[in-house]
Amino acid sequence: MASKTPDPIDKYVGSRIRMRRIMLGMSQEKLGDGLGLTFQQIQKYEKGTNRVGASRLQQIADVLQVHVSFMFEGAPAGANSSGMGESASPAYVSDFLATSDGLALTKAFTRLKDAKLRRSIVDLVEQIAAREERQ
Repeated sequence: MASKTPDPIDKYVGSRIRMRRIMLGMSQEKLGDGLGLTFQQIQKYEKGTNRVGASRLQQIADVLQVHVSFMFEGAPAGANSSGMGESASPAYVSDFLATSDGLALTKAFTRLKDAKLRRSIVDLVEQIAAREERQ
């Protein structure tokens, strides 16, 4: 029997669970404890390997202190038939924010109050990226 690949929506919801968990500085084990699950089950949810049922998604959202709709914000086309996420970010933004580096950079950047300094940092990163593309 061929192995089934995870549905893109299941993977996306899993990445949102992971992103929020990391934003809170919470381990998979701690999230699992809050839900009465093992960290391995949390890993499967985060990878999209196992689907998250509606009641479990509500429990996860409660532990992660977000509304269930957070899990679908910016989801791929087809996930938002109810209109949630009409102003969806490109996939690369969600993918980046789901990484620990993306979250760390975003957290640090948003703590900067000086608008000129923030703009200078954006300019610097854009110059570095442009140089990387030329190589």
